[in-house]
Amino acid sequence: MRENIIHDNSLSEVHGSVDTTGKSKGWKKIFSFLGPAYLVSVGYMDPGNWATDLAGGSKYGYTLIWVLLMSNLMALLLQSLSARLGIVRGRDLAQANRETYPKLINFILWILAEVAIAACDLAEVLGMAIGIKLLTGLPLIWGVSFTVLDTFLLLYLQRLGIRKMEAFIIALIAVIGVCFLVNIIIAQPPLFEVLKGIIPSLPEAKDLYASKGMINALPPETALYLAIGIIGATVMPHNLYLHSALVQTRKIIKTPAGIKQALKWSFVDSAIALNIAFLINAAILILAAKVFFTTGRTDVGEIEQAHQLLSPMLGSTVASTLFAIALIAAGQSSTITGTLAGQIVMEGYLRLRINPIMRRLITRLLAIIPAILVIAIAGEKEVDSLLIFSQVILSLQLGFAVIPLIHFVSDKKTMGEFAIKPVIKTMAWLVASVLVYLNVKLVSEKSIEYFAEPGNLLYKLIIIISAAGFGFLLVYSLIFPLINKKKKSVSIQMHPEFVALNDLTVPIYKKIAVALDFSENDTKLILSAIGQGKKETFFILIHIVESASATLLGTETDDYETHKDKERLDFFTNQLKEKGYEAKGILGFRQRAREIVRIVKAEGADMLVVGAHGHTGIKDLIYGTTVDSVRHELKIPVLVVTL
Repeated sequence: MRENIIHDNSLSEVHGSVDTTGKSKGWKKIFSFLGPAYLVSVGYMDPGNWATDLAGGSKYGYTLIWVLLMSNLMALLLQSLSARLGIVRGRDLAQANRETYPKLINFILWILAEVAIAACDLAEVLGMAIGIKLLTGLPLIWGVSFTVLDTFLLLYLQRLGIRKMEAFIIALIAVIGVCFLVNIIIAQPPLFEVLKGIIPSLPEAKDLYASKGMINALPPETALYLAIGIIGATVMPHNLYLHSALVQTRKIIKTPAGIKQALKWSFVDSAIALNIAFLINAAILILAAKVFFTTGRTDVGEIEQAHQLLSPMLGSTVASTLFAIALIAAGQSSTITGTLAGQIVMEGYLRLRINPIMRRLITRLLAIIPAILVIAIAGEKEVDSLLIFSQVILSLQLGFAVIPLIHFVSDKKTMGEFAIKPVIKTMAWLVASVLVYLNVKLVSEKSIEYFAEPGNLLYKLIIIISAAGFGFLLVYSLIFPLINKKKKSVSIQMHPEFVALNDLTVPIYKKIAVALDFSENDTKLILSAIGQGKKETFFILIHIVESASATLLGTETDDYETHKDKERLDFFTNQLKEKGYEAKGILGFRQRAREIVRIVKAEGADMLVVGAHGHTGIKDLIYGTTVDSVRHELKIPVLVVTL
């Protein structure tokens, strides 16, 4: 039988931090549920979507608005399923995958999810950098470098709480919305043509362009090809991980009535937020249609090009400025949620929690380094190609998030009465099929073009092997939950079943290590260690010498600080021996955390006592995070004494 995995809370620092169970009624009660979907919605209006919206409007006018609407309905369905998983089972998508699929498959799914998040972050970094360049004239490579600073902004927002973070994101969405609203008012698009664009149609390009007297400007792409691009760039895999975790920031009553209430208001939250995202995407397409398509500029598909042409064609310099501000706001809001998704994926799949600031720096550097290399080697002209490449990478990952999600919310054993109904299940599988097909179609067409070119046999072989691997994994993720008969029924409760405390044998620690920092706190640490032991317990006192020469020479150092540290360690050891305890002192050198772990393991200690100074954030970078580093490396109890 598969082992019953103890569940860790998703986004534990803000898990259940918004109480919806209070006595408040009316709008206050409703507002307590609203918020998570706004953090998700920014992924649907990130800079990666702008290029397809601009191209759709400039090449085909208002006729592809219905594609945006259809994409929005698909996204609403999938995001509501993601929220359902989090509310009912108390799992995010990564955790649910970890409980269902074998270790190797989970590891591959984790890698793919991380790649998807890095690709998404790449698009957001480039979008912000382009916006900064358009607004200030700063070179693109500097703009990309500066985006690393918003890592600290996210860390600060998380400390303020999830509601403050949601308010910040909503404010950025409002900035984007106002900027495009003003531009739409300036452009004054014909309302009838806009409404006509909601009706599904794929007009022949030659007819459409002939009606505008622009038959010579016929674009090489078909409307179908561009429609596929718009749909493929809409649903983001990281948003499905994100939403299933964010809904768990709401503390709800885990009864059928409480869960039904949470599901209802979560759907309302998603409907409002995603419709705002649809209106903003539609505004970009409508603006491009009015300003570029109707004037014959059907070649506009790049963000910088659109920015340069907006003001001359609308007769107002405000238009371009607002466009750049909206682009920066879109990039900033999207990158915050992208790094949150990175945390969810790592913790869910690996149960690995690392320093939050390091987690965000790693995610950001994975996006910044490729961007800087491309700009430095090929120049700024290749940025749009890099933006498109990031969307292709995202497209490849989508099936690996959507397919397991539908399986999980369809499972009556784990979802109970909240498993989705047959009609919703059919719609979900239809949407998944369409999305996977369209994304595979886009990627395969690009591959066929590449294979038509001579040479590059090694790269072509890699593409073939990768495609076969992706195909196998896609089929496996589809079939495995259906044939896995060993899967245990999992309660919607946050923890496993109660286990009786039959065996109350108290452990006896024979060797206790104490990490001393030679401050006024050493006595407190030693007393805490004595409190955990018995009279026969052996105490190992550890101190790490961190002088310059000790760092360079290690055990061979013979400087003044090493001598004084040895004297002090001997003093404490002798004090313990005089009081009847067995003890010895050991000096370590160079890296503090690594040396503590090495000495503890070498001495066979069965407990470590270590002090924590309580500093966080920037101070972690200055003073280091010994406690976290040590406890992740040891398999013995670690007593952390607050100093």
